[in-house]
Amino acid sequence: MKRPTFFHGAAVALAIAAAGAAMFSALAPLLGTGTVLRLAVPMMGLTYLVCLFQRSGEFTGRVTTVALWLAVSGVTWFLAPPVAVYVLIHAGMLWLVRSLYFHSSTFPALLDLGLTALGVCAAAWAVTRSDSLFLAIWCFFLVQATFVAIPERLGSKGAAEIDDDRFERARRRADAALRQLFLH
Repeated sequence: MKRPTFFHGAAVALAIAAAGAAMFSALAPLLGTGTVLRLAVPMMGLTYLVCLFQRSGEFTGRVTTVALWLAVSGVTWFLAPPVAVYVLIHAGMLWLVRSLYFHSSTFPALLDLGLTALGVCAAAWAVTRSDSLFLAIWCFFLVQATFVAIPERLGSKGAAEIDDDRFERARRRADAALRQLFLH
């Protein structure tokens, strides 16, 4: 699959923000603010997760990941922590899934964790400044769209690349030895 782009992430952010804000506006008068937020947060997260899966080249563990997502969402629903903690748990799950599916080492995953924290801060800032749930959701997911700028791996060559280089050098030496043996 093709790795996601920032523009794809921005479009997903806009769609999730519009759907989340519409859902909140329609259901909050009927079910109450807290209940609708506790419904909307995991639904938006699961939607984002599916969008990540569409762009991930990794197919292993998708069913398990969704099952764990639903299990953790159910447990947090049952335990009913404060809304801020509830949102942080779901943001943390998004980070974990994205780290597992898009990053090959620890340092990029930690950078992604910082990006997730920045997204939560941007959402908190947006909702306190504008009282707009749409802007808060959009800011969070727009910041998340920038994860594509984090390389899969940072630093020097990985062990697999070093092994490939060694193998290639040994193959060239063997070819040269065979050529020398047959030509002389």
